[in-house]
Amino acid sequence: MNSTLGNKADNSLVSNAFGFLRFPLNFQPYESDAEWVITGVPFDMATSGRSGARHGPAAIRQVSTNLAWESSRWPWSFKLKNKLKVVDCGDVVFNFGDAQDMSEQLQAHAERLLSAGKRMLTFGGDHFVTLPLLRAHAKQFGKMALVHFDAHTDTYSNGSKFDHGTMFYHAPNEGLIDPNHSVQIGIRTEHDADNGFTVLDAAQVNERGVDEVVAQIKQIVGDLPVYLTFDIDCLDPAFAPGTGTPVCGGLTSDRALKILRGLQSLNIVGMDVVEVAPSYDHAEITALAAATVALDMLYIQAAKK
Repeated sequence: MNSTLGNKADNSLVSNAFGFLRFPLNFQPYESDAEWVITGVPFDMATSGRSGARHGPAAIRQVSTNLAWESSRWPWSFKLKNKLKVVDCGDVVFNFGDAQDMSEQLQAHAERLLSAGKRMLTFGGDHFVTLPLLRAHAKQFGKMALVHFDAHTDTYSNGSKFDHGTMFYHAPNEGLIDPNHSVQIGIRTEHDADNGFTVLDAAQVNERGVDEVVAQIKQIVGDLPVYLTFDIDCLDPAFAPGTGTPVCGGLTSDRALKILRGLQSLNIVGMDVVEVAPSYDHAEITALAAATVALDMLYIQAAKK
């Protein structure tokens, strides 16, 4: 099933055959009664490693049917749909091969949703998509804290304008996030200790207790609004092989989910899951991990109500 919105302003979304977790499809999410809106961004032109993350949103949606039969997601004790209104509005449409157009279309879509009082859960696509999302969220919420799960800090300054390793170099420089109240979790590649971000590398996160890690994250973030971004390569390739830049020595899916569940009390204003590249994973392991992460992200929002 394909459906496009009718004019230049609205012609930025296209449907998929079904929504994430079989949530309702809504191609006019701005006027809906949804509290959280799921958007896919099939973009991978900013990758430095293996391409293929453009297929991530479709893979996450498809595998999510394996989670839809469970009325109450373990270990939660309630049905998500009873507490949170969620719709899936399909994928952002942009001119083929035009990274600038993608960035502008995504930011405009996000600004319109946020100004209508909606919150966003976005599926990448490569991690560059987080930068236009941060620009839109900062207009609505001001400077934010970033809680960032990843194998890489993405604070590198030597990339091109569209590079999935530079978003968190540009975001502080643009005043979108406060690095002194931001934390990066699961890092196990080269990083700069002097850029203000607190890095909880994979070795220490794997060795420390979950409660201790969560307590430190909360202390760093404080009471700022939080943007939560989860690059699936934060997980060890044993748990997420289908990604563009896999790095051994990462988190287990169990540990990552436990940390996420501990963030329930934070003022999370936007969320994304990125870098699923299903062609490198024959058994949908990575997409299933991403869908489960996304589902728990929604549960920590519903649990506040």
